[in-house]
Amino acid sequence: MDEHCDQGCQNLRWALALLDGLVAGGMRHLVFSPGSRSTPLLLAAQRQTSLTLTPILDERSAAFFALGLARAAGHPVGLLCTSGSALAHWFPAVIEAYESEIPLILLSADRPPELRGWGANQTIDQTRLFGGFVREFHDPGTAESGAAALKMMRTLGARVAAVSLGNWPGPVHINLPFREPLVPTAECSAESNPPLSLNRNSGHKTTLASSEQSWGEDIDVWTRDLTAMMSGRGLICCGPGTFSPVGESLAPLGFAEALWKCSEQLAVPVLCDPLSGLRFGADSTHRITRYDSFLRHPATAAALKPDWVLRIGRAPVSKTLLNWLADIPTILVDPGQGWSDPNKDVRVRVNADASSFCLWLATLAQDVMDKQTHADWSAQWTAIEQQCAQLTTNYLAQAPWCEAHLLTTLLAHLPADDGLFCANSMPIRQLDTWSGGRSAPLGIFGNRGASGIDGQTSTLAGLNASGIPITGLLGDLSFFHDLSGLLLLRQLQRPCIVLNNGGGRIFDYLPQRGLPDFERLWRTPIDLDCGALLRPFSIAHCAVTNGDEFQAALRECVNPSEHQSSGVIEVRIDAELSRRVHYEFWQHIQASQSI
Repeated sequence: MDEHCDQGCQNLRWALALLDGLVAGGMRHLVFSPGSRSTPLLLAAQRQTSLTLTPILDERSAAFFALGLARAAGHPVGLLCTSGSALAHWFPAVIEAYESEIPLILLSADRPPELRGWGANQTIDQTRLFGGFVREFHDPGTAESGAAALKMMRTLGARVAAVSLGNWPGPVHINLPFREPLVPTAECSAESNPPLSLNRNSGHKTTLASSEQSWGEDIDVWTRDLTAMMSGRGLICCGPGTFSPVGESLAPLGFAEALWKCSEQLAVPVLCDPLSGLRFGADSTHRITRYDSFLRHPATAAALKPDWVLRIGRAPVSKTLLNWLADIPTILVDPGQGWSDPNKDVRVRVNADASSFCLWLATLAQDVMDKQTHADWSAQWTAIEQQCAQLTTNYLAQAPWCEAHLLTTLLAHLPADDGLFCANSMPIRQLDTWSGGRSAPLGIFGNRGASGIDGQTSTLAGLNASGIPITGLLGDLSFFHDLSGLLLLRQLQRPCIVLNNGGGRIFDYLPQRGLPDFERLWRTPIDLDCGALLRPFSIAHCAVTNGDEFQAALRECVNPSEHQSSGVIEVRIDAELSRRVHYEFWQHIQASQSI
């Protein structure tokens, strides 16, 4: 048979052209789950020497692995599966990528159109399966031959990569139906294709580097209105988000430098969410991290109420802070198409890159704003931050050991430029409350877009695969929820710390506590022996119950021997004691005379 008539060869060339465009657009990793219908894409990927291929059996685990890898690496990561229900397992990770603006390329193999709707095996309607949770959807149809068809596929790949990285990064879905045979029946050589020369950042960013680069002819009017809104006492609130490309260091230095310059010129404090990337690294006298504690003090919260707030990133982790910000006129900086405004207080939304906007605003503040208005304002915040830090240190010195002490120890031990992946529910809230700041850079990661507890171990493994040493901090329910991710944990350079406090203890802090059958219906403890569970996976395990044991385990796992994996540190927490420590601390704050 002439190879030009061979459907298998046609499928392969079609897939090769698509991957040419995706690679030219910056895709360097393809995570896939095994299947038959996806064979042409996998055969093509084998010929792409610049692609790293990672096979993962479970599609849900694969999707969260790709999510973590794309988040840390900063470039699009491809995700490939076969037809049928396989891609439905991606959905939770796709939602997280959509909300957290993470570039995923979803490549779903499909049956050809003539089989859909006729009861054919492993065939469902895959078109637009993810609805509004992708930036774009494409179904280019079945493979065709000819230069024009291959050019279209190469360009589609380049477009999809660019969109995933654009002003509003996120997942893009390409559904790819293939007719059989899926494996070429003749020796199939790739046709000569001109290489695509594309910048991986070809999704054009909206930027504003200075007042000369304006949003239009009305810049003078716009500047006057913004200046009027920012009169009086203000603050900057940085929530979760990635505000500039991450280089060798995890700290977003370009954005941080622009932000600190802006806060200096405005003389305002900067409230730094743990997932903003600003709590750890280059120090600034304007950095505030302990607001979740001292804003519980009624007189302090009232005295610090600002006249305006500049928000960068998504809504903060701290519910105390979010509630306190309600009804304050807000300026939101967001280069994408999202609208993070749960309190409905945004008066001005700035569609610009955060770094460039901060530099522009610093220049504007230097030229036209009255810095004297805020002469003592930022100093007042800094003094309260320091007083709260000292009060916290004194309290923990006499309090029973719990997660607060664990976090203090962990942050002191993690090397500079490491990463910490923090699960949702209680771990991220405890990190928010107790972390403070430090001068050594540390990247903090979390799936906070949709705040689910699913896919945590797989995401941790994906982050680790980027080459950054990542420590995991997970609750027991998050850990047990993603058991298939345990297959991936053997490659960790740092330990996965599991806070085993007997179920969903976040409900102990919510109104559900005390309802009938509370333990079974809300807290839902899982009666599993963590060490026995890990043994078949050949993952090292140690269980600790106090600070000395935790420090010893941490020293061993952060710097494991050559032939030893970092493994899992199970920290068995007395949940009732921990709850008492937290509530007594908040009461101590509320009664304090020093803040």
